[in-house]
Amino acid sequence: MGHEAETSVSGVPDTPSSHSAITAPPAARHAEGVSNDEFRAAMSRLASGVVLVTAVEPPLDPDDPRAPAGEDVGMTATAFLSVSLDPPLVLVSLREGSRMDELLEEQPLWAVSVLSESQRHIAGRFAMKGRISDRLLFEDIPYVRGEYTGAPLVGGALATLECRTEQRVTAGDHTLVIGRVLAADVPSAEGGPLTYFRDRYRQLG
Repeated sequence: MGHEAETSVSGVPDTPSSHSAITAPPAARHAEGVSNDEFRAAMSRLASGVVLVTAVEPPLDPDDPRAPAGEDVGMTATAFLSVSLDPPLVLVSLREGSRMDELLEEQPLWAVSVLSESQRHIAGRFAMKGRISDRLLFEDIPYVRGEYTGAPLVGGALATLECRTEQRVTAGDHTLVIGRVLAADVPSAEGGPLTYFRDRYRQLG
């Protein structure tokens, strides 16, 4: 689910009364009886790590060597986990219809940078809604390009992984992207992880 969810509420009809009163509409509930707000509140108590998922858009005309290169795209994610050791597989959950979801539907190569506690600004920048071009967001962030994916690997990250999509699974309003890890590195041994807990970025301790 991550922290990209959207809210919705259902209205209630007006009823005649001798005294006018404004009543807040009840929270949207599912057939099982759990409301969106209740579900979010419960899951916000589960601390998670924070990663930056990156990929490069394919060129507009892959058959034309003079065609401009695709743009780098990045997305902050908290729903990321390891799936298997043999073969090495990881999973990231993407909001269905998001830019990254649509990109990884056509681009099988992507990368993950595990953010450190000093990289909260990077997480916040790539989580913004209605943000500016991703190309501008990368301008002042140190990174190298992955050998296997060409995707940006953030400098100072606690760990980096390069992946190739093995499977895509639709799950409710999200897409679960399972990737085979092509390369893994631990470029920085300094500092602790950036975490996300109760709707805020936090540090351990």
